[in-house]
Amino acid sequence: MARHDAHYYVTAEGTGLPHDPLNAIVGPRPIGWISSVSTDGVFNLAPYSFFNAFNYRPAIIGFASIGWKDSVANVEATGEFVWNLATASLARQMNETSASIPPDRDEFTVGGLTAVPSSTITPPRVLESPVNFECRLTQLIQLEDVDGQDVPTWLVLGQVVAAHIDRDLLVDGVYDTAKARPILRAGGPAAYAEISPEVMFDMVRPDDRG
Repeated sequence: MARHDAHYYVTAEGTGLPHDPLNAIVGPRPIGWISSVSTDGVFNLAPYSFFNAFNYRPAIIGFASIGWKDSVANVEATGEFVWNLATASLARQMNETSASIPPDRDEFTVGGLTAVPSSTITPPRVLESPVNFECRLTQLIQLEDVDGQDVPTWLVLGQVVAAHIDRDLLVDGVYDTAKARPILRAGGPAAYAEISPEVMFDMVRPDDRG
């Protein structure tokens, strides 16, 4: 039964609220902390709150950029990027890399982070991050609305070709999500969430029940 006391709005007419609730409702969301390099060799590091994984095999992840930003330009030009896991201990540095700075400045330096070489691609990894995915571009898509009009947002999809995982996060060979204490974007003007062991729970899917 539909709820009687619901705030209703037609999106084209505005939300009628002080802050658009979309990114708070669809959340918390993983952070796409993306490192790339320009054709001139300038490193770039930027967080994107529209990010997720989309396929197992091949492993495909993606992020959406509202506006044509340096990360998108670099990925289009080189066909490569790295995703770096943002954790609670790296929250401040991650936030610093979101600053709007000239394209010839290096966000690794701004964030006080260490750029280290990747194994299979040119863009560097964040040494301090416990997980890095080296990715090659598979698709770069400009979004469209229901009328077929272009939206100034680009979806970047990449295949994970190599991964680096801190061995401390592998418990009997199984990755421990909470042990890494990843942070996620939780909507609102400045809200974030952290995954910690006490918020985890298990639930077996019906098809997997014995």
